[in-house]
Amino acid sequence: MEPLLMNGTPWQLPVAMTGAASPAKAAVGDKPVADYIASLPQPQRGVAEALDVLAAATLPELQRSVKWGMAYYGVGDGWCFSVGAFVGHVKLMFINGTTLEPVPPVTPVGMGKATRGVELATLDEIDAVVLASWMTQIASRPGLGWARR
Repeated sequence: MEPLLMNGTPWQLPVAMTGAASPAKAAVGDKPVADYIASLPQPQRGVAEALDVLAAATLPELQRSVKWGMAYYGVGDGWCFSVGAFVGHVKLMFINGTTLEPVPPVTPVGMGKATRGVELATLDEIDAVVLASWMTQIASRPGLGWARR
């Protein structure tokens, strides 16, 4: 397999959230996120692309950014959820995810006590109705970068 390239640098997908992220440079905007997603191998690329499309269709005021080696999504002044690729799956993590109904099942290591999400290995595992509901719910709550209201 060809090595993955990010910003011209070879890298491998991390196995878990251990502090080692992709070398994707922090940048705000659609293009840096598109470049991050395009750098991923399949099936992670397909899953991340589908999540990106679902987020854009669900949240008309969607903003994108690359932070901490992952794609971040938000509305207004706050980042609400992230999409990060790992060996064998893609993590979709919701900041303040413990406030969602139902609460997503995965508690990630190193992302904050209130973060929850899902791990998706294939496109078939994407439940667009549930994920869109979570995206809509979380967009109405304070995200990373927002002052508490």
